Amino acid sequence: MNEGKDGSVAQRKHLSCLPCFDALLFCYTPVHQMKQYYRLGVLDNCSEKWNDLFDCLNLKTKQSSVAQEILETREKAKPHIWYFRTPEEAAANWKEMFGQLDEA
Repeated sequence: MNEGKDGSVAQRKHLSCLPCFDALLFCYTPVHQMKQYYRLGVLDNCSEKWNDLFDCLNLKTKQSSVAQEILETREKAKPHIWYFRTPEEAAANWKEMFGQLDEA
């Protein structure tokens, strides 16, 4: 394994396009299409899945160091799953969402 400048072991991610291909195939299944139609009122054209697959295949054509840098940049740009509120923001949000329950 390669060690970085700081001594940590660099874990290189293996880029596989198989999950993108599986997601694209699932997108065209009746189960997915009916779920989309029920939820949104329209069928899914699966363009996002096609874009993900083409993007993955495009990354496969690049040098591994360049592809790794692109993937790391994307990972850092993703928003954090949790949004932390200050107590004042939380109280205002609670009041907005559930204030009617206090009046009962």
